[in-house]
Amino acid sequence: MSKIDVAIIGASGYTGGELMRILLRHPKVNIKTVTSRKNEGEYVSELHPNLEGVDLKFTNPKPEDVDADVVFSALPHGASMKLVPEYLNNGSKVIDLSGDFRFSDYKVYEKWYGMKHLHPELDAVFGLPEINRDQIKDATLIANPGCFPTGGILSSLPIVENQLVDRIILDSKSGVSGAGVKPNERTHYPTCTDNVKPYAIANHRHTPEIREQLRNFGSKDVKVSFTPHLVPVIRGILTTNHSFLIKDDVTAEDIYNLYSEYYKDEPFVQVLKDNKVPLLASVRGSNNCQIGGISLDDEDQLVVISAIDNLVKGASGQAVQNMNIMFGFDETTGLKEVGLYP
Repeated sequence: MSKIDVAIIGASGYTGGELMRILLRHPKVNIKTVTSRKNEGEYVSELHPNLEGVDLKFTNPKPEDVDADVVFSALPHGASMKLVPEYLNNGSKVIDLSGDFRFSDYKVYEKWYGMKHLHPELDAVFGLPEINRDQIKDATLIANPGCFPTGGILSSLPIVENQLVDRIILDSKSGVSGAGVKPNERTHYPTCTDNVKPYAIANHRHTPEIREQLRNFGSKDVKVSFTPHLVPVIRGILTTNHSFLIKDDVTAEDIYNLYSEYYKDEPFVQVLKDNKVPLLASVRGSNNCQIGGISLDDEDQLVVISAIDNLVKGASGQAVQNMNIMFGFDETTGLKEVGLYP
């Protein structure tokens, strides 16, 4: 296949900048359109200084004038669902990075996001390749997963699918870039530096996303609790997954072997040898999810740890991975970057 034309809608934020960074070196892609209403006419390097010398300017076309094989919608929740139907009507495939199409039941979206869903008739494929690769191949609309759900789901799938646990507690630590490019009181340097700040305790809107996907792969009754924390780093999510085994005679080595076998053919999930503990620095800038630190205490509490870059595997890199699958490219094309340790 010759190169495909790509449009990035809402390219002024971190996910838009990451999409450009990744796609600029993708051999099968021509970045045709990058949009920003506020920054129309400016070179992208004005907002994304790492893209200095890139000959791309922000534009502000009408939706009907966006002509691309695939549209990445990096708009905020609520704004994306207004425009996605128009891009689909243009004949484009759409990969939506907001939360607007992640739920099979639009009423769940309305409850957790606090707004009316404008297009519940649209069916999207949840874009986690490790569980939905076959469906992604034929999809026209992909709901790119949230960053917390990506790390949480991947750390849970093997034990949930094999019905080894019935309750999971996810404790996630996220870098500040996960809050987006617009500063606020929570991300202000003096308030987030030297602090670990829990937020959206017991009511984060990624919780039902994690629950829905895990319940598709194991017991419908599996219970999931999730608490995010803001930590003073730029990139990365480290998730500590706590659960209690409901089967006897299962060892930590059994669990490690289960994960190793489960993910052995996945190009971006790395179950660490010798059960090392994942590091944020090891995945920074990469599309990898590292899993390790698998431990079992004397009361049968299981701990599994995952690490991702929230802007890559947690957002833009995963979106490109989905694009590769949709268009029949090698899944790893443009995504073979290793982590930026230290």
